[in-house]
Amino acid sequence: MSTEVTVLERATLIQPEEAVEVKKEQTTSSVKSFLAGGFGGVTCVLVGQPFDLIKVRLQTAPEGAYTGMVDATKQIIAKDGFRGLYRGMGPPLAGITPIFAISFWSYNLGKKIVLWANPNRSSPDLSITELMVAGGISAGPTTLIMSPVERVKVLLQIQGQGGENKYKGPIDVVRQLYKEGGLRSIYRGVGATLARDGPGSAAYFGAYELTKRLLTPANATPDSLNPAAVLFAGGMAGVAMWSIAIPPDVIKSRLQTAPPGTYKNAFDCLRKTIAQDGTKALFKGIGPALFRAFPANAATFLGYEASLKIMNLLW
Repeated sequence: MSTEVTVLERATLIQPEEAVEVKKEQTTSSVKSFLAGGFGGVTCVLVGQPFDLIKVRLQTAPEGAYTGMVDATKQIIAKDGFRGLYRGMGPPLAGITPIFAISFWSYNLGKKIVLWANPNRSSPDLSITELMVAGGISAGPTTLIMSPVERVKVLLQIQGQGGENKYKGPIDVVRQLYKEGGLRSIYRGVGATLARDGPGSAAYFGAYELTKRLLTPANATPDSLNPAAVLFAGGMAGVAMWSIAIPPDVIKSRLQTAPPGTYKNAFDCLRKTIAQDGTKALFKGIGPALFRAFPANAATFLGYEASLKIMNLLW
């Protein structure tokens, strides 16, 4: 008979006093993940906003408006100055704290769900595949906030691309969208957002954890990695995500910025996009997306890990 004690069996051996302490630790861990994720999100926006704006402009502009990423950057700066590269930063900066906070909290929750679903295991350590599943789970709660924030963001980002500015700011966007079609209008593109972030989050967290493990020296733990290694792992996570997320992101951007009635749904948008511009249109904006992916997500995970360590020292 095996002498190994499973995770579930160990849980049954915990005394009442220990159970209270374990529950307290889990709660604290969730709170820390939430707060650290929010801090990581702020660093992500500050580093990645210019790249994101250029990506959205390339994805939504009429064919021939820009010859590429460099041309788009030049035109934006020529018209609006360097400040124009940060157009539409308000919504993601205001929304990114809860978005990333919920994302990292949901990822932590996803890991617990994976453990709960497979209690007869000899080790609490999750495989990379299981961590990817946990990452995919995290996209569900995150999308509820991500979708409307992105809807507001992209509408502000495309202003000035052709014609006069329609919106005065984020609040005005929300007001006009609600007047136009209620919550359904505000949440337009939620399905495309989930289609992007489900697989994307799986790749995101999976790549981060895998890279950390590959960089961890023998007889050490991933938590002991230096900031440079964390930056590299975070950057690779971003590249992994955006390598597969661009096609649904293009559909999301077009769906969220098109006039009402242009598309029936995400599938209709996909069909019309391919019919009009070919399959290459599904990869518009991949240049700035990948350029943004490494530095923005390197900053995200460094901010997350650094703030988590500070909180661990404080309580």
